[in-house]
Amino acid sequence: MKLHKAPNVLNSFVLLVTILTAGLLVYPKLSNARLWRASITPLASIIGSGFLVLGPILNVSYGRYALAIMLVLCAVAYLFGASIRYNIAILDQEEKPRSGLEHWLEILSAWALAFAYVISVTYYLNLFGAFGVRLTPVDDIFHARILTSAVLILILLVGWGRGFSALERMEQVSVGIKLAIISGLLFGLGVYFVQQAQHGALVLTPPALGIWNGLTLAFGLIVTVQGFETSRYLGGSYSARTRIRSMRLAQLLSTAIYLIYIGFLSFSFPAGTLTLDETTIIDLMQIVAPILPILLVAAALSAQFSAAVADTSGSGGLIVELTKGRISARQGYAILVGIGLVMTWTYDVFQIISHASRAFALYYALQAAIATVTAVRQKHTGKALLFMAATLLAVLIVIFGRAVE
Repeated sequence: MKLHKAPNVLNSFVLLVTILTAGLLVYPKLSNARLWRASITPLASIIGSGFLVLGPILNVSYGRYALAIMLVLCAVAYLFGASIRYNIAILDQEEKPRSGLEHWLEILSAWALAFAYVISVTYYLNLFGAFGVRLTPVDDIFHARILTSAVLILILLVGWGRGFSALERMEQVSVGIKLAIISGLLFGLGVYFVQQAQHGALVLTPPALGIWNGLTLAFGLIVTVQGFETSRYLGGSYSARTRIRSMRLAQLLSTAIYLIYIGFLSFSFPAGTLTLDETTIIDLMQIVAPILPILLVAAALSAQFSAAVADTSGSGGLIVELTKGRISARQGYAILVGIGLVMTWTYDVFQIISHASRAFALYYALQAAIATVTAVRQKHTGKALLFMAATLLAVLIVIFGRAVE
């Protein structure tokens, strides 16, 4: 199948769309809107959870079914999000204490989330390292790990020296950069998709995996749509209603972005032309528009850094809360970085993605279990059944999720 190069003039239009989106994101009425500000943290984590690496994985593994698998991943994430939103609403409405079972499940879920954050930060920054060296003469796994290690230590130093406020400012800048670049990417892909259609060159690649392997791989990819749960822990800044709305907005917006991206990508590029690694998307986008590889490296660095910052901050805060101050946020950052360095030099990126997916699935299982118990107590039978199904699904992901091979 011949791949038709897009016209060079597309460079200018991709750059223009990127700049216009950046301008929109700094427009005061949007940037100062309370709902948008509350949505930034979950959106940073969701879009930063492997947006660029996910496209080639789905295309190579699922072929013409890649878009359907992406929709299923987003739907499953929305189901888990529904259980967390229910817990936020009930906690805000109820005046009496929760039952002993709900209380202990909440403690267990907080520990599970703190552990998941440790793995996810490692995952984000390993992608950061892979993209960081991609366009350099030292494009190999050793130098990627060196860069990852350096950024882990940088985050530790910033968090140790200036704390959460400094990390938060880094995150806000990074989110705007990556959303602007993603808009340029989607525009370029859209033009390329139309061009391929005009040449009769759209593809329907058969899947490379059987049903069971395809299912367990999908289980191992749930981390790529993770991040919405951060709204659960913004109670100090936003009301329950705002947090619920912000989580829903972040999930719907990220779903739209993911579906457009996977739709354009999977029907434009034959899976057989791809060599699957963390930075495959760079080679593909060189065909679409020569400017895109440079922009994508910037987006990848921004996306993974902002997501790592969000989860580092979240992990540190959780550890302080769970240990009742016996471990400080600074010490929490140090523990996270230490584990991250070990994983960086022990596992490849795809293995870390799988481990992170299972860790977050454990957290979602516990949150869905809390929602189930609460819904039974509230006599919300339909919701209890829904959240019970979410609990069972999350447990299956923990058990059977596997890495890309």
